[in-house]
Amino acid sequence: MSTYVYGIIPASHTPLREDLDGIGDPPRPVRVLRQGELAAIVSDAPDQLRPKRRDLLAHQQVLAEAGAGGVVLPMRFGSAAPDDETVTTVLAEHAEHFLERMRALDGAAEYNIKASHDEEAVLRLIMADHDDIRSLAEANREAGGGTQEQKIRLGEMIAAAVQAREATDAELLWQALEPRAEAVSSGPQSTGWLANLSFLVDRDSAEQFLAAVDDLRQEHPHLELRVNGPLPPYSFVDTSESQEAEGGSAEVFGAAAAQPNG
Repeated sequence: MSTYVYGIIPASHTPLREDLDGIGDPPRPVRVLRQGELAAIVSDAPDQLRPKRRDLLAHQQVLAEAGAGGVVLPMRFGSAAPDDETVTTVLAEHAEHFLERMRALDGAAEYNIKASHDEEAVLRLIMADHDDIRSLAEANREAGGGTQEQKIRLGEMIAAAVQAREATDAELLWQALEPRAEAVSSGPQSTGWLANLSFLVDRDSAEQFLAAVDDLRQEHPHLELRVNGPLPPYSFVDTSESQEAEGGSAEVFGAAAAQPNG
């Protein structure tokens, strides 16, 4: 049976609850594999692992439990190795990298922010800021809606202005919150979000960071900000340099692979 890996912790980490359940149906008991200064939080892996809600939540709960007791390097959902020996071998081979990332992430948490626009509020801003768009909209209205060509032209102008505003507001979000964080990571873009950013925040500074988010909401009411956190630092386990150094061997169980922010 293969070994499922939730995360990596220092060998001196606060012991986890003995009754902590992991993924699977029935849930697999969580255990710890130690190797030198490191340890891996693992369980037996189900024969067929799919991203079911129950298993996703179990994965997150194990990491939350571990994070409450100290630093943890979270693995992405689905990370598995052929057996326990493979896990301890990876820990031994990449101990220097894992220990460096633990030192960098100790005492910090991830806050993911997804930003979108209040469409009506943004449209009002665009009409106020763009004389050409406002003039064409007024001309169309006075002409009973305007010709099909004029309607298309107005729609294209508004769409371009909205796109430009999205880029401006994404940069605004980054510039306003980056000084409050130790690091920033851009997540994958998707329809509906103008920005998907993860911030590594010292836990002692989390209150000030969240206050800065609230200030943004008040100063820019056309922005809708969804905050998720504190989270294990999924987006900051790796750097591009360390990924190159790891090569393919760490991919045995997805070690140091950040969970997407989508």
